Amino acid sequence: MTSQTSSLARVSFPRTALLALLLGASAIGFAPILVRWSDAGPISTAFWRLALALPVLWLGVLGAKQRQAASPRPETVSSTLLTRRDIAFLAAAGFFFAGDLILWHLAIKYTSVANATLLPNMAPVFVTIGAWFFFRQRVTGTFLLGLLLAIGGAALLIGESFSLSADHLLGDLLALGTAVFYASYLLATKHLRQNMTALTFMAWSGTFCALLLLPAALLSGEPFWPGTAVGWLVLLAMAWVAHAGGQGLIAQGMAALPATFSAVTLLWQPVMAAMFAWLLLGERLSPVQMLGGLVVLSGILVARRGSI
Repeated sequence: MTSQTSSLARVSFPRTALLALLLGASAIGFAPILVRWSDAGPISTAFWRLALALPVLWLGVLGAKQRQAASPRPETVSSTLLTRRDIAFLAAAGFFFAGDLILWHLAIKYTSVANATLLPNMAPVFVTIGAWFFFRQRVTGTFLLGLLLAIGGAALLIGESFSLSADHLLGDLLALGTAVFYASYLLATKHLRQNMTALTFMAWSGTFCALLLLPAALLSGEPFWPGTAVGWLVLLAMAWVAHAGGQGLIAQGMAALPATFSAVTLLWQPVMAAMFAWLLLGERLSPVQMLGGLVVLSGILVARRGSI
């Protein structure tokens, strides 16, 4: 790596972007608890997560356009223009995110909760492969060590309940497919955020995702509408906190960070999910799980060093 390239790599790690990524991972860590509290079925909850976030996201996009129209500058006006290629990639991002949500909810039915939690967190492995293959992003030995540490920490968080068995092979494959779809979504996010704002990306990709989730939810046979006012509040929290807030912050941070490092950093999400479950559901954290959280954090720090 030349000194110029190394300098550029260092510039790509602003603290605000890293903070946005960690806050986003923390926000989506709240999602499993909200799914548990939801009156609607799992796939229906995923649909409402998108549908209730879209008005907020599109209002943000329209507000940004009005501000740009009031004081137009060539660089901001051109950044709002979407090409057919952009629309195609946005549709693909929506498809990948819908596939991620659908496969994850199906995996829960056919395998253990532990397997359905850990296997989707293999997404950083597929992001690393994809970033190397499509973006020619350099992968160092130090980064790979950080990746292994973070995944190992996530495994410790799951505990001894993780197991591989032919009895739930289908569910395990669905859970692993979840990792592939989420990795594809993250790679699409990284690509598209070079040419558009986080709000534009979230609004367009979320619209395509919701259009795919709606028939899946209706055909699933599960409860579609929440039955209580509290149920609607849970869905609003899912939409505004986990999606608009969490995924929005992730999209914001990924614009300035390598896709590989971003994916490893998102392993902070299961750490926060365990913390929220302890605080809100009374699910006790064992010493091994606490150790797992520290190992995840150390893996993120090592991966950051290996990405510079």
